[in-house]
Amino acid sequence: MKFELDIGTRGARRISSYRAGEIVVGDTPYRESILVSAGGVRAWMPQRFEDLAPRHFEAVVDLEPEVVLVGTGAVHRFPPAALIEPLSSRGIGVEIMDTGAACRAFNFLLGEDRRVVAALLVIEQGVS
Repeated sequence: MKFELDIGTRGARRISSYRAGEIVVGDTPYRESILVSAGGVRAWMPQRFEDLAPRHFEAVVDLEPEVVLVGTGAVHRFPPAALIEPLSSRGIGVEIMDTGAACRAFNFLLGEDRRVVAALLVIEQGVS
């Protein structure tokens, strides 16, 4: 799905598009899982839903979000509560959704100047 780029001050951090195997932030394509915030983009270690571990969410805490959108790939899947405990125990809101929905929600919340982080698993190739 393609989005229109907002040229505002946060436009460089908006998610421009996503598809199987790629997430584009601003003009930069990423072909692996990423963390996206108003402050930038960084690699996120888990590459598949099955790889998720509490340590992956501990890394998100350093970004000081008020809400984290977890994109679980092509399919909306709920991780066990113990995985997101590093966030929920600190009062950080967590929303679980497929990666496409997380991309769309991130842009919306970013536009409202919310402290949002998108933790996005790339959609696997061959899956739409």
